Amino acid sequence: MSKTNNNLLIYQKYMNLIYYTNDIVRKYPKAEKFTLVEEIKRSLYSGLRMLMYAIKSYSIPDKLKYLKELDICLSLLKVHVRLSYRYKYITDKNYSAWSALLTDICNMLGGWINSCQKR
Repeated sequence: MSKTNNNLLIYQKYMNLIYYTNDIVRKYPKAEKFTLVEEIKRSLYSGLRMLMYAIKSYSIPDKLKYLKELDICLSLLKVHVRLSYRYKYITDKNYSAWSALLTDICNMLGGWINSCQKR
């Protein structure tokens, strides 16, 4: 698969993560709307911004910088998902689905970072 197709695939998966996340956080208690939900959305959309920068970047060092920042955003999201589960804002099924989406994206991202480092 070409680099363009891989970039498109990770972008599509990331968009699916955004749709899923937005559906889930609507069900959070009002008390969390301006705390945990805000943090989740901040990490989510910062990650999208880094993904877009990485896709559009031509320089390998710049691309790596954005990909590593995206990795940090995804790590933060994982923590937020674990907190949501621990506080029982999401079900076992939601936790599994959300984690699976994040894991897929993280695996693709890891491959992309490795391919950039080999050049």
